Amino acid sequence: MWKFLRRPQDTGGERALPGGRGAITPEMLEAVRRIEIRARRLVDETFSGEYHSVFKGRGVEFREVREYVPGDDVRAIDWNVTARADAPYVKQFDEERELTVMLAVDVSRSGRFGSGERMRLEVAAELCGVLALAATANRDKVGLVLFSDRVELYIPPARGRGHVLRIIRELLAAEAEGAGTDLSAPLELLGSVLKRKATVFLVSDFWTGDFDRPLQIVSRRHDLVAVRVRDPRETALAWCGLVRWADAETGREMLVDTSRVSVHDSLTASAARHDHALQDLFRRSRVDIIDVDITSSYVDPLRRFFMRRVRRAGRRL
Repeated sequence: MWKFLRRPQDTGGERALPGGRGAITPEMLEAVRRIEIRARRLVDETFSGEYHSVFKGRGVEFREVREYVPGDDVRAIDWNVTARADAPYVKQFDEERELTVMLAVDVSRSGRFGSGERMRLEVAAELCGVLALAATANRDKVGLVLFSDRVELYIPPARGRGHVLRIIRELLAAEAEGAGTDLSAPLELLGSVLKRKATVFLVSDFWTGDFDRPLQIVSRRHDLVAVRVRDPRETALAWCGLVRWADAETGREMLVDTSRVSVHDSLTASAARHDHALQDLFRRSRVDIIDVDITSSYVDPLRRFFMRRVRRAGRRL
C-alpha cells in the first residue's frame, strides 16, 4: 500500500523505534516501562472487569479415573467403572478456566510509518500490552506471533509480568526481515500450534489480500478478532500540492499531485472498495473487528468491542 511520506521539501518519513532486534538499551527499557504503566492503569481502571466478563474460560476437562479414597466427593464417583471393577472409582478433572490468548502482529515496514506523532507499531505495542496484561491478570496465558511476509518470531503462550514485558519489548524492537505482508503466514502457524480453542487478536492494517481461506479455517476453530490499525492519511488525502508517496513494503517512491480532483476520487473509491471487501470477508468468517486510528485513542474502540461481546453473551443466556 502506498503511504504518504512527505512533501518534497520536507524531511521525515520512516522513524526508528527504540533499540532494535536484540538490543536492550536504556531507551528501550524506558519505552517498555512507559507502555506498561499506561497499559496497567487502563487494565486496572477500565478493562479488567470487562475482560473477565467476556472471556470466562471453558470450565473443566476430564483427565482420568482413580480409586476412591475417603474424603472424595461422592458425586465424582464413576458408577460404570465402579461396577466393572467391583470397587469405587472417581472421575478426575483438570480446571480449564484459563484461556490462551494469542497476539499476531504485523511488523512489516508499513508499521514504522505514520502521518501523525505516533507510528502504527507503537500504537499496536501499547494496545497489545493492554490485552496481554488483562489476560495475565485473569490468569490466562498469552503468546505472540510477529510476522511480515513470513513468521518473524513466535513466543509460546505463558503467564507473568516478565513474559508480558518481553512481548512489549519484542514488539518495539521488531525489525522485519521480510519485505511485504502475508497474513496467511501467521494464520497457518496458529492453525498448527494451537491444539485447543484460543482467542486470537490479528493486528494489521490489512492492506493485503489472498488470506481468505486461512482466515476462515482459523476462525472456525478459534475466536478470531481482527484489530485494524489505520493511518487516516491512507484514505483522507490532504490538498497540499505535490507530495512524495512511498510503498512502505518495497521502499519505492513516487510524486503525487494532490491538487487534482481525480487523484482524490481515485483514492477514495479504491479505499471504499477495499474496506467493503474486508468487512464482507470478516462478516462471512464471523470475525470481530476493532478499528483503531493511530491519531486517536484506542481506548474507545477497545471498550466498544468488549461491550459488544458482553451484550452478545447476554443474549445467549
